[in-house]
Amino acid sequence: MSLEESLSKIKGSYDAVISLGDLCLGSIQLKKSSLRNFSGVLDWMASPFLRDVNRLLKNKFIGFFDEANLRIIGYAADDIICVADDGYNLVSNHDFMTEDGNTLTHLGSYKEVMDKYDRRIQRTLEKFASADRILFVRTEGSYEDAWELQNILSEIVANDFRVLMINHTDVKEMTDSFWGLEKICAVELPEADKWNANDQLWSELLKEVTLTDKNSADLESNPGMETESE
Repeated sequence: MSLEESLSKIKGSYDAVISLGDLCLGSIQLKKSSLRNFSGVLDWMASPFLRDVNRLLKNKFIGFFDEANLRIIGYAADDIICVADDGYNLVSNHDFMTEDGNTLTHLGSYKEVMDKYDRRIQRTLEKFASADRILFVRTEGSYEDAWELQNILSEIVANDFRVLMINHTDVKEMTDSFWGLEKICAVELPEADKWNANDQLWSELLKEVTLTDKNSADLESNPGMETESE
């Protein structure tokens, strides 16, 4: 199968395009292509291990950032506390602002942060149940974990879905991974300066992907400036 044939797996219109991590890169690129029509659970999280994301999805987000599993790491920036969920190996770098009463010993805005994520979880689960077609985008993951992801999504997503899986390696150009998974398009992109140098390749990946409701796309411009609707 050629690269063009692999990319044809994901072309078309979707009711939702959802990032599954591993960093903010996927969400940033979806925003650049005007393919974000709501804020997802993992948009601004670090989720380095796909196997843990698989477990989170299989559990339908039960236990996500439970207080008993939290660990305060330190400062993500001068005004942001970095917090880990050791239950699912997730890290928040954008949620716990110092101005909201968060310190290295106390998370004063925990309830408000979780209220926000509860809304996102419910919205995501509603999409799983009602959307005619969903595209999931994940950066970094093995064949085995991608195979498991496909099986889990087949169980929890009511209708059609596709997965765009991107691994960053030492390739010089976009390369087909030749994984042969029915609902997954897996490619490799250059790892060097992946945050800034691959915009054109992402545009090529997503050029034939559209949202069914373009008017609702691109709701948020800044992860730290969110509205109730998100």
